[in-house]
Amino acid sequence: MIKRTLAVVLSAGLLTSGVSLAHHSLSGVYDIRKAGELTGVIKKVAFTNPHGTMHVEVDTDGTKTEWILTTGSANVLQSLGFGRGGPNTVVEGDTVTIGYFPARNGKPLGFIRTITLPNATTIEFNPD
Repeated sequence: MIKRTLAVVLSAGLLTSGVSLAHHSLSGVYDIRKAGELTGVIKKVAFTNPHGTMHVEVDTDGTKTEWILTTGSANVLQSLGFGRGGPNTVVEGDTVTIGYFPARNGKPLGFIRTITLPNATTIEFNPD
């Protein structure tokens, strides 16, 4: 009985530690002291937990780069009016301007801080 209880406790501890390590802080991946801004066309939107993503194609002097920009959780997005039928929903083909924290490794990745929609509405995201 003691062995079984110990095994359950150890297993729960290992599972919990893995989840803790998997969920990183923003400053571990993104440089929160720098800010970037880009304008591009939405190619894909995924509002999932723990974080959603927007794939945005940016054309710089004829060179197209796909940026992958992370958002808050699906719950936060829904509270901001994103998602099916929401007033701030973005869809493939929309042109948006995004303010973001850039990735520390210099790749075309970022965490969205603001998004300006095609109707000129600007929404601020709070990281969580």
